[in-house]
Amino acid sequence: MKTISDFPINARWPAEDPSVIQLYAFPTPNGVKASIALEEMGLPYEAHRVTLADSDVKSDEFLSLNPNNKIPAIIDPNGPDGEPIALWESGAILIYLAEKTGKFIGRTDAEKYQVIKWLMFQMGGLGPMFGQMGFFVKFAGSEIEDARPRERYVAESTRLLKVLDGALEGQEWIAGDYSIADMAIAPWIGALDFYETKGLVGWDDLKNVPAYADRFMARPAVQKGRNTPPREG
Repeated sequence: MKTISDFPINARWPAEDPSVIQLYAFPTPNGVKASIALEEMGLPYEAHRVTLADSDVKSDEFLSLNPNNKIPAIIDPNGPDGEPIALWESGAILIYLAEKTGKFIGRTDAEKYQVIKWLMFQMGGLGPMFGQMGFFVKFAGSEIEDARPRERYVAESTRLLKVLDGALEGQEWIAGDYSIADMAIAPWIGALDFYETKGLVGWDDLKNVPAYADRFMARPAVQKGRNTPPREG
């Protein structure tokens, strides 16, 4: 039977305990989704620091696990049917871990699909739009003279925040009970500080999102997961 040592990535980021889940990540909004979920679910794991530098994410060892060269990725030595499973894409990892443990994905099929709906909202909308906004406001895109890309992503990020704000009316968490949807959405809300864009997206006009973000950040598992693996190695 295949083991952790059979995966090429183990040659560069070796497992100390190959019997537990191996996490390959960096503390970005996408990267911490997996570490927060692992902490919330109480699953034993080892975290390996894989930076965003090409020397890490485009190395042969990492590409052997994720050919799309993005963090996070995991290997669970105790996957379905007792065989190891390697996964990448943060949303897929969240669904897998939630179904593995039976936690944070609703108690009925109807609740499950409400959770997945909001998870997809983050994966297809909130994350990509915030990321592009950050690029055009704070990073290399800020040097582009044409203001239209920046305006487009700021406007769409503002719209998505209003959608989220309305959906949170009268409830603490986006799909009812705390779930993997919150573990996906809230880290990206935190990215607005890093991108220095709160003023651009009308943060002070939001009724429910700021308190939602505060509730999320106050959770002990979130506080630990947000810094796992540590940014500095």
